[in-house]
Amino acid sequence: MTSAVVTTAADSTTSLVQTIDWLAIAPPVVVAAAALIVLVADLFLPAERKPLLGWVTMAGLAAGLALLVPLRDGDRSTFCLTAATTGTGATGPCSYTADHFALVIQALVLGGALLTALLSLGETRRLPAGEFWFLLLSSASGAALLPAARDLATLVVALEVASLPAFALVGIKRGDRRSSEAALKFFLSSVVATAVMLLGVSFVYAATGTLHLTEIAARLDDVPGQLDTLARTGVVLTLVGFAFKTAAAPFHFWVPDTYVGAPLPVAAYLSVVGKAVGFSGLILVTVIAFPAHADVWGPALAVLAALTMTIGNVAALRQNATRVRSAVRLLAWSSVAQAGYLLVPIAAAAYSSDEHIGSTVAYALMYAVVNLGAFAVAALVARTNPGNRLSDYRGLYATRPLAALAMAFFLLCLAGLPPGIVGLFAKVTVFSAAVDAGLGWLAVVMAVNVVIALYYYLQWTAALFRAPEEAPAQAPADEAAPADAAVPAPAGHRAPAPVTLAIALTAVVGVVLSGAPQTILRFAAVNLF
Repeated sequence: MTSAVVTTAADSTTSLVQTIDWLAIAPPVVVAAAALIVLVADLFLPAERKPLLGWVTMAGLAAGLALLVPLRDGDRSTFCLTAATTGTGATGPCSYTADHFALVIQALVLGGALLTALLSLGETRRLPAGEFWFLLLSSASGAALLPAARDLATLVVALEVASLPAFALVGIKRGDRRSSEAALKFFLSSVVATAVMLLGVSFVYAATGTLHLTEIAARLDDVPGQLDTLARTGVVLTLVGFAFKTAAAPFHFWVPDTYVGAPLPVAAYLSVVGKAVGFSGLILVTVIAFPAHADVWGPALAVLAALTMTIGNVAALRQNATRVRSAVRLLAWSSVAQAGYLLVPIAAAAYSSDEHIGSTVAYALMYAVVNLGAFAVAALVARTNPGNRLSDYRGLYATRPLAALAMAFFLLCLAGLPPGIVGLFAKVTVFSAAVDAGLGWLAVVMAVNVVIALYYYLQWTAALFRAPEEAPAQAPADEAAPADAAVPAPAGHRAPAPVTLAIALTAVVGVVLSGAPQTILRFAAVNLF
């Protein structure tokens, strides 16, 4: 640990700059440093050496993950207000805390980014490699910073650092109209949500006079009557920004087009890392900063959860199997529905104890593993079927049996059916959180939605093992495969090693967790805050 001291004319010994714990902030800092290295190296590497940038990216993300190990005790904080600045003679609140919650989410974020990089190794030959890897690392560094942020200013900055590079990643396919439209829709809707959230943050600051989450919680308990409406409005508006990041209805409209227009690895990244960023920020502001207004955000999140899971599942149910990129579109709507399930324990925390937050984190970890696996299989199928229709998966077992088995396992996990025990376990914990909190109506809505989801997950799973079609129907002219798609590989073409490794890793982790599903809950729930 190192420290710096700044003196004033009034007091030459007063420390105004906080002690900096460099180990605590090392994971996001190392990833950000790797981004700068990639940016500079891209200027000097010849085109044939550009693939090295992908390996540098993976090394930076792996180093960030490794640096979480020395922090496993979850007891480090830095950028704390000093005794001089608080005026109380004691150290004040901190802006960065590496507690167990932060470490779990950072592991999820950096692990998800690492798998995204693995999936992208063979895809960047059609993309500007240096820009792609720099943007991915920049977004990952912001995503790793956010769960450790403990003041609203750091929270907002981390959220934007994670989001702004993601806009560029979505639109990185130059000359592709679909990609550009997706990036523009994503950008405009995100900017509006961020503006609303910043207005809410300003209202909260005006009502409390502080940006630190723990201080806000203490002062919201004693807000003067004339500021109560301002404080409640600030709470609601602040939640809007995070509701957008989590793709909660009615802020979900950007998801399908964005996932379809983005490169497949970027869609996978947004579905896992982008969602983790939104949910971690939502947990921090509700559970730590706004417990005094649980009567405001609790019912609001419960309603959002019900709407989100219902809209996502019904839209996924209506997907046409022969439509171009219908497989990605179904995964997009599925991610919206999964966001509804993830919101349930957060809403339950408003009515009972904060222990239900562990259910959200456990579900997020399960979802991250199996959803990244599903996108990895989709990336493999896209090499021989660039249109990536649901109908393209028919008979996959006949041509790629291991990929079909892995995809079936991932889909069953998402559905919550054996042998995907980890998915069933995660859904049961979320369901129990709603029941324990007295939200029986929400538990009923969730049960109905789980049944709805079974139909399209099982339909897709069954298609994997059906006999292949002898002559696939020709797509209409307006539904032709996208011009930027890869040239189809021969049916027996060997799968790229990075994609195969990504599928294998996610499948192995999913199987291990299905063998000991309680492990993920213990890992996520112990001493989160």
